[in-house]
Amino acid sequence: MTTHFQSTDLYGELPAPGYYPGTISSARWRNSESGHRMLQLLYAMRTVTPAYGCVAEYFVLEAATERGAAMARRRLAEVYRACGLDPQPGDSISPTQLVGSRLLLRLEHDEYRGQPRLRVVGHRRPEPEPELEPERNVEG
Repeated sequence: MTTHFQSTDLYGELPAPGYYPGTISSARWRNSESGHRMLQLLYAMRTVTPAYGCVAEYFVLEAATERGAAMARRRLAEVYRACGLDPQPGDSISPTQLVGSRLLLRLEHDEYRGQPRLRVVGHRRPEPEPELEPERNVEG
């Protein structure tokens, strides 16, 4: 069996900037290229083309500067709240509790090493599903 490239593999356009539903499929500790401890979140995106169905976001929590680490913690707290969690001062950062959570991701276009990519720039809690009222048997 021969496998072939598809046009979306070669000329796929990035999805338009905006909010998209995503699910956190993975959350793990890693080291950045400069050796700092960071958290990597992978988001599964079902409403975009398969080529962009997985978006990564990184939170360098032990950055070279305190300001950088504080900004990363603030962004991560936004993720927790978007997932319906309520982090408090002194709580440990436990990435495993994020896995499986659904949220809305604000995506923008970016470039990394000369290649276009999606970048997560915001997080929001999804709107609650409307409750369906039971059908009433109306005699008339």
